[in-house]
Amino acid sequence: MKKGFMILALVLGVFSAVSISQAAVYKIDPDHSSITFKVKHLTISTVMGKFSKFSGTFNFDEKNPSQSKVTVTIDPASVDTGVKGRDDHLRSDAFFEVETYPTAVFKSTKVSDIKDGDFTIEGNLTLHGVTKPVVLKASYEGSIADDQGQTHAAFSAETEINRQDYGIDFSEALDKGGLLAANEVKLSFEVEGVQASQ
Repeated sequence: MKKGFMILALVLGVFSAVSISQAAVYKIDPDHSSITFKVKHLTISTVMGKFSKFSGTFNFDEKNPSQSKVTVTIDPASVDTGVKGRDDHLRSDAFFEVETYPTAVFKSTKVSDIKDGDFTIEGNLTLHGVTKPVVLKASYEGSIADDQGQTHAAFSAETEINRQDYGIDFSEALDKGGLLAANEVKLSFEVEGVQASQ
Protein backbone atom coordinates (compact mmCIF):
# COMPACT_ATOMS: atom_id res chain seq x y z
CA MET A 1 0.00 0.00 0.00
CA LYS A 2 2.79 2.39 0.88
CA LYS A 3 4.61 1.60 -2.36
CA GLY A 4 1.44 2.16 -4.38
CA PHE A 5 0.91 5.53 -2.68
CA MET A 6 4.45 6.59 -3.55
CA ILE A 7 3.96 5.65 -7.21
CA LEU A 8 0.68 7.58 -7.32
CA ALA A 9 2.34 10.64 -5.78
CA LEU A 10 5.15 10.43 -8.32
CA VAL A 11 2.72 10.22 -11.23
CA LEU A 12 0.71 13.20 -9.93
CA GLY A 13 3.89 15.17 -9.44
CA VAL A 14 5.02 14.53 -13.01
CA PHE A 15 1.55 15.46 -14.33
CA SER A 16 1.59 18.73 -12.35
CA ALA A 17 5.03 19.59 -13.66
CA VAL A 18 3.91 19.00 -17.24
CA SER A 19 0.79 21.15 -16.72
CA ILE A 20 2.82 24.02 -15.29
CA SER A 21 5.38 23.84 -18.07
CA GLN A 22 2.65 24.32 -20.70
CA ALA A 23 2.05 27.90 -19.55
CA ALA A 24 4.35 29.85 -21.86
CA VAL A 25 6.04 33.00 -20.59
CA TYR A 26 5.80 36.10 -22.78
CA LYS A 27 7.65 39.39 -22.49
CA ILE A 28 5.57 42.43 -23.39
CA ASP A 29 6.81 44.15 -26.54
CA PRO A 30 6.46 47.91 -25.89
CA ASP A 31 6.98 48.72 -29.57
CA HIS A 32 3.74 46.93 -30.44
CA SER A 33 1.76 47.58 -27.25
CA SER A 34 0.08 50.59 -25.69
CA ILE A 35 -1.37 51.76 -22.38
CA THR A 36 -3.82 54.63 -22.80
CA PHE A 37 -6.34 56.52 -20.67
CA LYS A 38 -9.38 58.76 -21.02
CA VAL A 39 -10.60 61.43 -18.60
CA LYS A 40 -13.57 63.79 -18.89
CA HIS A 41 -12.71 67.52 -19.00
CA LEU A 42 -15.26 70.15 -17.96
CA THR A 43 -17.79 67.27 -17.82
CA ILE A 44 -18.33 67.42 -21.61
CA SER A 45 -15.12 66.56 -23.50
CA THR A 46 -12.64 63.71 -23.25
CA VAL A 47 -8.88 64.09 -22.87
CA MET A 48 -6.83 61.12 -24.01
CA GLY A 49 -3.29 60.20 -23.09
CA LYS A 50 -0.80 57.38 -22.91
CA PHE A 51 2.18 56.09 -20.97
CA SER A 52 5.19 55.76 -23.26
CA LYS A 53 7.34 53.62 -20.96
CA PHE A 54 6.22 50.31 -19.48
CA SER A 55 7.32 46.69 -19.23
CA GLY A 56 5.97 43.37 -18.08
CA THR A 57 5.44 39.68 -18.60
CA PHE A 58 2.51 37.30 -18.80
CA ASN A 59 2.10 33.55 -18.53
CA PHE A 60 -0.46 32.07 -20.87
CA ASP A 61 -1.67 28.58 -21.73
CA GLU A 62 -4.40 28.65 -24.37
CA LYS A 63 -5.65 25.24 -23.19
CA ASN A 64 -5.84 26.36 -19.57
CA PRO A 65 -6.26 30.16 -19.57
CA SER A 66 -7.46 30.29 -15.96
CA GLN A 67 -3.85 29.65 -14.92
CA SER A 68 -2.66 32.77 -16.74
CA LYS A 69 -1.07 35.68 -14.90
CA VAL A 70 0.32 39.08 -15.79
CA THR A 71 2.53 41.76 -14.28
CA VAL A 72 2.89 45.23 -15.80
CA THR A 73 5.11 48.05 -14.53
CA ILE A 74 4.40 51.59 -15.75
CA ASP A 75 6.56 54.72 -15.57
CA PRO A 76 4.11 57.55 -14.67
CA ALA A 77 6.71 60.14 -15.71
CA SER A 78 6.23 58.95 -19.29
CA VAL A 79 2.66 60.31 -19.35
CA ASP A 80 1.91 61.93 -22.69
CA THR A 81 -1.28 63.81 -23.56
CA GLY A 82 0.33 65.84 -26.34
CA VAL A 83 0.39 69.04 -24.26
CA LYS A 84 3.64 69.72 -22.37
CA GLY A 85 2.11 71.99 -19.72
CA ARG A 86 -0.58 69.46 -18.92
CA ASP A 87 1.92 66.59 -18.83
CA ASP A 88 4.15 68.54 -16.43
CA HIS A 89 1.10 69.16 -14.23
CA LEU A 90 0.28 65.44 -14.22
CA ARG A 91 3.85 64.62 -13.16
CA SER A 92 3.72 67.16 -10.32
CA ASP A 93 2.62 66.79 -6.69
CA ALA A 94 -0.95 67.60 -7.75
CA PHE A 95 -1.26 64.23 -9.50
CA PHE A 96 1.32 61.44 -9.92
CA GLU A 97 4.20 62.87 -7.78
CA VAL A 98 6.60 60.98 -10.01
CA GLU A 99 9.71 61.79 -7.96
CA THR A 100 8.16 60.14 -4.90
CA TYR A 101 6.26 57.37 -6.73
CA PRO A 102 8.31 56.50 -9.83
CA THR A 103 6.38 53.35 -10.75
CA ALA A 104 2.85 52.00 -10.98
CA VAL A 105 2.35 48.23 -10.99
CA PHE A 106 -0.50 45.89 -11.88
CA LYS A 107 -0.29 42.25 -10.72
CA SER A 108 -3.03 39.79 -11.53
CA THR A 109 -4.47 37.48 -8.88
CA LYS A 110 -7.15 35.58 -10.84
CA VAL A 111 -8.36 34.95 -14.39
CA SER A 112 -11.96 33.77 -14.78
CA ASP A 113 -15.29 33.95 -16.66
CA ILE A 114 -13.61 32.65 -19.79
CA LYS A 115 -15.85 32.36 -22.86
CA ASP A 116 -15.04 32.66 -26.56
CA GLY A 117 -11.74 34.39 -25.84
CA ASP A 118 -13.23 36.92 -23.40
CA PHE A 119 -12.44 36.83 -19.69
CA THR A 120 -11.90 38.90 -16.58
CA ILE A 121 -8.58 39.59 -14.91
CA GLU A 122 -8.67 40.41 -11.22
CA GLY A 123 -5.59 41.95 -9.69
CA ASN A 124 -4.03 44.71 -7.62
CA LEU A 125 -3.03 48.09 -8.99
CA THR A 126 -0.43 50.05 -7.07
CA LEU A 127 -0.52 53.72 -8.04
CA HIS A 128 0.70 56.80 -6.18
CA GLY A 129 1.79 54.53 -3.33
CA VAL A 130 -1.68 53.01 -2.86
CA THR A 131 -2.71 49.45 -3.74
CA LYS A 132 -6.31 48.69 -4.66
CA PRO A 133 -8.05 45.72 -6.31
CA VAL A 134 -9.24 46.23 -9.89
CA VAL A 135 -11.01 44.08 -12.47
CA LEU A 136 -10.12 44.18 -16.16
CA LYS A 137 -12.36 43.03 -18.98
CA ALA A 138 -10.04 41.31 -21.42
CA SER A 139 -9.98 39.57 -24.80
CA TYR A 140 -7.47 37.16 -26.28
CA GLU A 141 -6.66 38.35 -29.80
CA GLY A 142 -4.70 35.29 -30.88
CA SER A 143 -1.12 34.11 -31.39
CA ILE A 144 1.17 33.68 -34.37
CA ALA A 145 4.79 32.85 -35.17
CA ASP A 146 6.89 35.45 -36.97
CA ASP A 147 9.45 34.85 -39.74
CA GLN A 148 12.11 34.08 -37.13
CA GLY A 149 9.94 31.44 -35.48
CA GLN A 150 9.16 33.51 -32.38
CA THR A 151 5.62 33.15 -31.05
CA HIS A 152 3.62 36.33 -30.40
CA ALA A 153 0.37 36.54 -28.42
CA ALA A 154 -1.90 39.57 -28.07
CA PHE A 155 -4.56 40.75 -25.63
CA SER A 156 -6.84 43.74 -25.15
CA ALA A 157 -8.09 44.84 -21.74
CA GLU A 158 -9.83 47.77 -20.10
CA THR A 159 -10.92 48.96 -16.69
CA GLU A 160 -12.05 52.12 -14.90
CA ILE A 161 -10.60 53.50 -11.68
CA ASN A 162 -11.36 56.44 -9.42
CA ARG A 163 -8.15 58.46 -9.03
CA GLN A 164 -9.18 59.66 -5.56
CA ASP A 165 -9.03 56.04 -4.38
CA TYR A 166 -5.29 56.33 -4.97
CA GLY A 167 -4.86 59.64 -3.17
CA ILE A 168 -4.77 61.66 -6.39
CA ASP A 169 -7.27 64.17 -5.12
CA PHE A 170 -6.59 67.32 -7.15
CA SER A 171 -10.04 68.83 -7.55
CA GLU A 172 -11.21 72.06 -9.11
CA ALA A 173 -14.98 72.45 -8.95
CA LEU A 174 -16.91 74.22 -11.67
CA ASP A 175 -19.41 76.98 -10.88
CA LYS A 176 -22.22 75.05 -12.57
CA GLY A 177 -21.30 71.73 -10.96
CA GLY A 178 -18.87 68.96 -11.79
CA LEU A 179 -15.09 69.00 -11.87
CA LEU A 180 -12.47 70.45 -14.18
CA ALA A 181 -11.01 66.94 -14.44
CA ALA A 182 -13.19 63.95 -13.61
CA ASN A 183 -12.28 61.47 -10.90
CA GLU A 184 -13.08 58.49 -13.14
CA VAL A 185 -10.27 57.33 -15.41
CA LYS A 186 -10.69 54.71 -18.14
CA LEU A 187 -7.58 52.61 -18.77
CA SER A 188 -7.02 50.55 -21.91
CA PHE A 189 -4.29 48.01 -22.60
CA GLU A 190 -3.30 46.68 -26.02
CA VAL A 191 -0.59 44.15 -25.32
CA GLU A 192 1.56 42.05 -27.60
CA GLY A 193 4.03 39.65 -26.03
CA VAL A 194 6.92 37.64 -27.44
CA GLN A 195 7.40 34.16 -26.01
CA ALA A 196 10.55 33.87 -23.96
CA SER A 197 13.20 31.37 -25.03
CA GLN A 198 12.83 28.00 -23.38
